[in-house]
Amino acid sequence: MPTTARWAATLTLTAAAVCGPLGGSALATPAHATQTAETRTVMSQAHATPALAPSGLYAPSALVLTMGHGETAATVTPERAVTLNCAPTPSGTHPAAYDACAELRAVNGDFDALTLRDGALCTRQFDPVVVTVDGVWRGKRVAYERTFANECVKNSYGTSFFTF
Repeated sequence: MPTTARWAATLTLTAAAVCGPLGGSALATPAHATQTAETRTVMSQAHATPALAPSGLYAPSALVLTMGHGETAATVTPERAVTLNCAPTPSGTHPAAYDACAELRAVNGDFDALTLRDGALCTRQFDPVVVTVDGVWRGKRVAYERTFANECVKNSYGTSFFTF
């Protein structure tokens, strides 16, 4: 996959991950356009007390993880891609978003600190798998690439971050 296409896919997935929460009710028809005066009165009374808001500002953490078979990201066609948002709450298409965010917070965003899990048993088959991570972690731009000997080894690093 050409580098331009890879960046386009990454940007599209990042935009979907970051802007996803803006869908649904945030883009719906304004309440005053479809409600009667009586309904608006009830709604305004319900909204008189402010909703619980985050206690402080948070730095954004939105990542796009890709995986493909090969030795380098430049020569690999991504076979799988997931999104992972860790702030303000874990979300995204990652199958274990909550655990992956907790694992990443525990190592302060250092992807190389995710080491081989104790007791992991994998064959020595060489079928290289490349994982890329692009996006923003706690407000800082990140770009990471790591090649594993095979998919079993990839899934054995950490507890859930690379398991997708």
